[in-house]
Amino acid sequence: MPVRIVTDSAADLPADEVERLGVEVVPLSIRFGSDEYTDGVDLSVSQFYDKLATTADLPETSAPAPGAFDAAFRRQAEAGADAVVCINLSSGLSATLQSAQTAAAAAEGLDVRVVDSRSITAGLGTQVTLAAEAAQRGASADEIVALVEDLASRTHVFGALDTLDNLKKGGRIGGAQALLGSLLSIKPVLDLSSGEVAEAGKARTRRKALEWLRDKVFEVPAVEHLCVAHGMAPDLDDMLTLLAPRYPRDSIRVTTIGPTIGTHGGPRVMGLTWVAPA
Repeated sequence: MPVRIVTDSAADLPADEVERLGVEVVPLSIRFGSDEYTDGVDLSVSQFYDKLATTADLPETSAPAPGAFDAAFRRQAEAGADAVVCINLSSGLSATLQSAQTAAAAAEGLDVRVVDSRSITAGLGTQVTLAAEAAQRGASADEIVALVEDLASRTHVFGALDTLDNLKKGGRIGGAQALLGSLLSIKPVLDLSSGEVAEAGKARTRRKALEWLRDKVFEVPAVEHLCVAHGMAPDLDDMLTLLAPRYPRDSIRVTTIGPTIGTHGGPRVMGLTWVAPA
């Protein structure tokens, strides 16, 4: 394959999809106190949420070093790639893209393009999936970059949190700062569609938060590539039932939010991602 796709673990792509797509994932690191883990390597999604439930330490994430991306790019070159398109989580939320850019600038003899998805979790995952499928069809690096840049402008990400503690202590609160004064009786809804955290709404109950997410999707006649991304949420079926009048279960991709994003979203986070029609 002349063009190969590299991404990071914030895409929350399951292992079977990574294999099907021929994508290489460069993982971020997760720290619980003095213990450090590599997302998806020595810390699975279920292990992460188990630790989150049983430890007083809120986890922290750290971006991969440029050397991790350099090694990934070299592996793709050795596998026969003529070019690599590296699609990373939003530069407004992580230094991961900067690490990839540093590695790309030092790459010799290989055409490496680094693209800011301006997205996270399943929003990023959708972009990576569509880019990899285009690469499998023989699309050029220029065509894939143009595709991802177009998708980035149309990708929407909304999330309903059960708690803002993780987001606050992780320093990613951004435009949701105003929510902090009224946490006692609300379930905050965040908009990450711009690649940064912004307040989108406030719901009195968890059920109202899920209904808010449904109503946001239903504001337009139809969306593409709808996905439910959740942090081991016990009410996943409730969310799917709310969407069912317009989007049947088998038309929705469901993914579990991994450690990279779950660290900041916290337990039971419920998110919807989709691509607006062109």
